[in-house]
Amino acid sequence: MILRRVARPLLASIFISGGINALRDPEGHAQAAKPLVDQTVAPKAESLPDQVPTDPVSLVKVDAAVKIVGGTLLALGRLPRVSALMLLGSLVPTTVAGHPFWEEKDSEQRQAQLVEFLKNAGLAGGLLLAAADTEGKPSVAWRAKKAAHEAVEQVQDTASTVQRRTGKATGRATKAVDKATGKATKAVESALSR
Repeated sequence: MILRRVARPLLASIFISGGINALRDPEGHAQAAKPLVDQTVAPKAESLPDQVPTDPVSLVKVDAAVKIVGGTLLALGRLPRVSALMLLGSLVPTTVAGHPFWEEKDSEQRQAQLVEFLKNAGLAGGLLLAAADTEGKPSVAWRAKKAAHEAVEQVQDTASTVQRRTGKATGRATKAVDKATGKATKAVESALSR
């Protein structure tokens, strides 16, 4: 649909741009991320594997890469649901770290941060819609339920067919036994009457 081909790149553009900007100045973005990193990642840094970055600059670079890759995938319509979830996962910590309006003392700064926070909340809503968009196809849950229902019907049809065929075979066998019994009875009676 043409709407998806226009909407996805529009939604993705802010993430691609933000990711590129973060890669150009990771130290500047790391300063904004540092309070959140200090509260969340730093206390658990020793228990994490050595390959997991724990310093703010590295985390900003990883976040930038997620935004660029996820935004590009979303813009191109490749794995749109997965890429929307990737971007949503990147957006939440970025919003909390970058726009903590609740911490601002100055009312003008608080209002500016609130506007940015709400803008990101709106982007999160768009990403949730993109993540839920099945492009007109039924959902996985619906398809699974339908497949299960069809499988049950197939088993029931097969069981009915087997019962019907078994009943017919039993009927033929009974007739054959009756016929053979009748012939044997006649043969015995014939032999006894001589």
